[in-house]
Amino acid sequence: MTTHSTMANSTDQPSSAQLILVTGSARSGKSEWAETLAARSGKSVTYVATAHVDPSDREWQSRILQHQQRRPANWKTLSVPIDLSAIIQSASSSDCLLIDSLGTWLANLLEQDEETWNDITQLVLSSLAQASSVVILVSEETGWGVVPAYPSGRLFRDRLGTLTRQIGAIADSVYLVTGGYVLNLSQLGVPLEHSINSVLPGEA
Repeated sequence: MTTHSTMANSTDQPSSAQLILVTGSARSGKSEWAETLAARSGKSVTYVATAHVDPSDREWQSRILQHQQRRPANWKTLSVPIDLSAIIQSASSSDCLLIDSLGTWLANLLEQDEETWNDITQLVLSSLAQASSVVILVSEETGWGVVPAYPSGRLFRDRLGTLTRQIGAIADSVYLVTGGYVLNLSQLGVPLEHSINSVLPGEA
């Protein structure tokens, strides 16, 4: 998979294999932008939902319904709360996977110890780097506010920030959605030269 390829403007279409990262804060429109990119891909779109479905949580069910109503009827939907690498590996060049979202998937695995978590993330990163399909990943920006008061919150923030950065380093296009605007960071930004592996816990 090539890095920093063009999908520079809204009319560009992804090539047969491309990794696109869309990140942003809550209610920023990041999922809507990811859906727009998927619709423009010209490929068979599979929406990969990473959330565990809890029928008793009415507010969460309402959020899921809003997402479902926005999606075209011909899109397939898969519930994949754990094994992301398998679905990425199984997709073909005619497919577009829209994975929403990275943070929800991570939350499902938050209780894993550090060694197991590192093994899981390395498998996902390897699958993304070798993917044959277009993969559009939605991620949340959670580290722009106060430091979480609880250890689990700090662990979630740190793991998500690190993984989002690792994916950004291998992505062809990275978008930030904020304040009602979409920014193409691959065009506007300058990638950090040092490896994410050199970043120590608590840095940046």
